Amino acid sequence: MKIREKIKSLLALNGITITRLAVLMSEKTGEKYTFQKLSHKLRLDRITLKEAYIIADILGYNLEFIPKNK
Repeated sequence: MKIREKIKSLLALNGITITRLAVLMSEKTGEKYTFQKLSHKLRLDRITLKEAYIIADILGYNLEFIPKNK
């Protein structure tokens, strides 16, 4: 599953639009996020790891790296 699909799914589950997410990200980071900027990043799968952590935090999730079973 691509990051775009996962984020859109989590947004839908939490009843948050991309526009609202952009506002919340702007408030949290001090960087200007708009619907257009965030939508473009999602469409091109250009979300950074830092942004993924911020989105997860806003939505109330932890982003973790879990070792594979060997």
